[in-house]
Amino acid sequence: DFYKPFSHGLFKGLRLGKMVGFAGWSMPVQYKDSHIASHMHTREHCSIFDVSHMLQSKVHGKDRIKFMESMVVADIAELQDNQGTLTLFTNEKGGIIDDLIVTKTDQNYLYVVSNAGCADKDSALMKSRLAEFKAAGADVDLEFLDQALIAVQGPSMARVLQSGMKEDLSKLTFMTSALATVFGVPDCRVTRCGYTGEDGVEISVPLSRVVELTEKLLANSEVRLAGLGARDSLRLEAGLCLYGNDIDDTTTPVEATLVWTIGKRRRQARDFPGADVIVPLIKAKTARKRVGLVSTGPPVRPHTPILGPDGKVIGEVTSGCPSPCMKKNVAMGYVEAAFAKNGTAVQVEVRKKAVPAVISKMPFVPTNYYSGN
Repeated sequence: DFYKPFSHGLFKGLRLGKMVGFAGWSMPVQYKDSHIASHMHTREHCSIFDVSHMLQSKVHGKDRIKFMESMVVADIAELQDNQGTLTLFTNEKGGIIDDLIVTKTDQNYLYVVSNAGCADKDSALMKSRLAEFKAAGADVDLEFLDQALIAVQGPSMARVLQSGMKEDLSKLTFMTSALATVFGVPDCRVTRCGYTGEDGVEISVPLSRVVELTEKLLANSEVRLAGLGARDSLRLEAGLCLYGNDIDDTTTPVEATLVWTIGKRRRQARDFPGADVIVPLIKAKTARKRVGLVSTGPPVRPHTPILGPDGKVIGEVTSGCPSPCMKKNVAMGYVEAAFAKNGTAVQVEVRKKAVPAVISKMPFVPTNYYSGN
């Protein structure tokens, strides 16, 4: 299960990296820079994150859109060529099986990226649905990719990457994708996305060339390697969910404030798993809601109880960390709907002490996605 080019320390600086186990992979949680230095470098310059543990797949065949829409909430049919969307696999109870990105390419396939921690259940779901579709005579095929994936994130990304590409990056807007040769490495899929809140790309690259491409990017002094620790604090500042912490198969998209991922046509047709549970909740009030929290004092961690003004438990933190940009603690979690309004004063119970906190709008730090302007 170990991805050899990374786990054997072929990258500059990786021998100084701290490796941890994650979903069966050996992953760099931190390189020679401190967590905070890596975080701030990404916000101010450009960092490379190894996200090769993500599950990458292609869906082929005339019925590929129908097949994908049988499992997710998005309107894949309405996407433009080479446009992608964040979507959700849902179950019949309305819970979230995983979040994923689906791109409708102009190469007659869908390109899908989902979470490493959910790789087994995602691939099992897709294979099971494939068998059903094939049994019904549908024209669809599934291909799991053995490719590396690197995320290049930060305000100087476009300048760094443009020097190694002939395609005009100013035409590649947020959530669009292109096949390109990058620094002499052919057959790379470059998608303008990422999980930091900054302008960035994810580059799917042949395994045999990923070290070469990364070292060419690192030759620019703007670029540094960053680990999973910085990626987590960056995504939390950007108000982005981590599967298994902030969303899971007991959470509905409505509670998670992810209703925007559900296509309008799909809502009307109620033709996705769990639609009969999820769609009525959109107009009704859910009992709990995902919110952002800001506090000072001791850091707030997952499973920290959230208390109302009277000290009664009203919810629980699902992700939390000190924000390097805000110099305060940021967190997200679920609270009873009556307490979900931004600006509501609450408390968090840290080490048996009630600490003041405020329900806050997310993202905590403004996002810088590239829209072409």
